[in-house]
Amino acid sequence: MTIWQDGVCRKVTFDEPTLLQTLLTQAGCPVDQPCGGRGVCGKCAVTIKGQVSAPNEAEKSAGTRLSCQAVMEGDGEVWLPDTQKNDIQLSGKESWQAASGEGYGAAVDIGTTTLALKLYDLFQGKCLSSVAAMNPQRGIAADVMGRIGAALAGQGELLRQQIHDAIQDLLTKACHQARLAPEAVERLVVTGNTTMLYLLTGRSPEPLSHAPFLADCLFDMDTTLWDRQVYLPPCMNAFVGADITCAVLASSMTRQPDTALLCDIGTNGELALWKEGHLFVTSTAAGPAFEGAGISCGCGSVPGAIDRVWVEDGTIKVHTLQEQPAVGVCGSGLIDAIAAFLQTEDIDETGACEEDSLPLRDEIALLPKDVRAVQLAKAAIAAGIQTLLDSAGVSMAEVSRLYIAGGFGSHLNVDSAAAIGLIPPELASRVEIIGNAALSGAVAMLMDGRYQADGRQIAALSSHVNLGGNPKFNENYIEHMLFE
Repeated sequence: MTIWQDGVCRKVTFDEPTLLQTLLTQAGCPVDQPCGGRGVCGKCAVTIKGQVSAPNEAEKSAGTRLSCQAVMEGDGEVWLPDTQKNDIQLSGKESWQAASGEGYGAAVDIGTTTLALKLYDLFQGKCLSSVAAMNPQRGIAADVMGRIGAALAGQGELLRQQIHDAIQDLLTKACHQARLAPEAVERLVVTGNTTMLYLLTGRSPEPLSHAPFLADCLFDMDTTLWDRQVYLPPCMNAFVGADITCAVLASSMTRQPDTALLCDIGTNGELALWKEGHLFVTSTAAGPAFEGAGISCGCGSVPGAIDRVWVEDGTIKVHTLQEQPAVGVCGSGLIDAIAAFLQTEDIDETGACEEDSLPLRDEIALLPKDVRAVQLAKAAIAAGIQTLLDSAGVSMAEVSRLYIAGGFGSHLNVDSAAAIGLIPPELASRVEIIGNAALSGAVAMLMDGRYQADGRQIAALSSHVNLGGNPKFNENYIEHMLFE
């Protein structure tokens, strides 16, 4: 079978009828399937010519061929969307100082949806290049639990190889930008949530798949990957990972006397609350909607993504990244859009829509199911915040600062987030956007090993607040379903 993408031709061979998505993955060019291969999101649409199975009901409904449904029965050609639209916008700055380091190193954040890498001259403490890409594992499953299930079903080695190769590619790209030979990079710090680190290191995620969800490895270890020395920071528990350890480190919240809350809003909503020497942490499954996945017109933070939406003279106005023609709506634009349609009363507080389609630009529009996806995701985050505060006996008035971390949070319009109830309106004036704080913390550990000790102490301070089966969380979730 021949695969065409970006004008490049790849070939893959097979001996028996095989699912197209499997062949694309084998060829190193998996296509997004945020719905986990159920044929309902339409994100893996491709053009096929050749010996292929007849369209099934899911494909007939989508009006296209889906790589998660089509079975190649013989030779054929497949055309994939070009990847130039996947140049992720990377945010976040570091001000860490090098401590008598030498050589070159890289810090990596493995997000469920995106990957980010920064290359450093360790002697000068200078960032030489920054690169990012989509996590290729999303082609197998959009969320953590989906990937755990896939790993336990026999795809663990494939998931490991995908993330290993993707980071190798990012490192090569970063070195190319910096005009540096990749062999000059001697060490890395790689952070991510607990599941991502399990998959990277080839560990079975079986302990993470069932109650009581006790991880048998919390990392804080040196290892060898990509023929280089790699440090994996400590995770806090099965679902609050090294990324939050690094984010808390970057925020410096545990060095301050005041009560503070950190929210990393993404596919996995991870929360940390600092109060009087205690660090309360939890996570809530928001799903990939804030990353643009699972949304009918959703996309990542790519050129042409609608990233801002507002109302002007009663009319919806939009802005796109790099002012390119609109290709979809990313997470920040999605939050703005919901807030704008609430303002124009095209959506009411229950999430009901006046029309079957809410136009943004040209053919790009939100559907009622998109509004519902945001409603569910924002309720999970808001309920997680409320339950965490309640469990620690902290009122909204006591929170002196709300740190918002993550790639999605970097571009978030705080007023829109408060308007739809994603963050508590009472805390809107106390928000500090800190970008990809997980990556910033990893950079600190790369620059100075003493920050690794700080990360270890942060993880040791943490107390987990379990939301699963928590009746208070369930009550808060229902209450926060309303857009208010």
